Amino acid sequence: MKVNSTELQNNFGRYLMLAAQEDIIITRNGMEIAKLSALREVGAEGGPGFGNAVMEKAEEYHYGGRKATYQEFLELIENSEERYEYIDDEIYLLASPKTVHQRVLTEIFGLFYNWFEGEKCTPLVAPYDITLRRNPENINVVQPDITVICDLEEMLDENDYYMGIPALAVEILSQGTRSKDLIKKLDLYMSCGIREYWIVNPLNREVTVYLFEEQNISDSITYRKSEMAESFTFPGLAAGLDRIFK
Repeated sequence: MKVNSTELQNNFGRYLMLAAQEDIIITRNGMEIAKLSALREVGAEGGPGFGNAVMEKAEEYHYGGRKATYQEFLELIENSEERYEYIDDEIYLLASPKTVHQRVLTEIFGLFYNWFEGEKCTPLVAPYDITLRRNPENINVVQPDITVICDLEEMLDENDYYMGIPALAVEILSQGTRSKDLIKKLDLYMSCGIREYWIVNPLNREVTVYLFEEQNISDSITYRKSEMAESFTFPGLAAGLDRIFK
């Protein structure tokens, strides 16, 4: 990832977190002048705890190996039975999830469904397209494992697709999507106005909850062992790790 020095200074906390997963190349006047890198592998003893989570092969998730326009993406998915995401002008094929992924998904969604019953906000489960715009020209389409939406009825278009910004997104890490969930999607969700992001790691039995404010990481907590993962945005919303990883 490349970022100019002014952007780095204004959002240092954000890029410090991203540097744990990917080298940040710093530029000034278009020239590369420095590199921000992690001192040790993420998840080593004493580290943030995702282990080798970002070491999967890109081809397990990436589709086509080339840039594509949003119109090309729409043409691809129009008559396809496959699931795809479109992030920063690249198309990604979503493989069928494994059993551990679906068990964790079912437990978390069940907890969310019961907690939000009767409330204005609604949890929805994948596959469900979420369209996010960094700017009018940069359109992205993703399918978070779970989204919590608080303006569903107001933001449905004429084709019954949601066109707003969810309050909360959950991604469950799997072999083929880990680096995208930890890096690309974290940056996308943070940049586009999603307030809270849960990254659930079945391999390490950990949940990290990020709070985003003003397109930056305002706070984050990693929960382990038998702790309760708690929401920043919705006080009282919690998920026991013993239950979701049972």
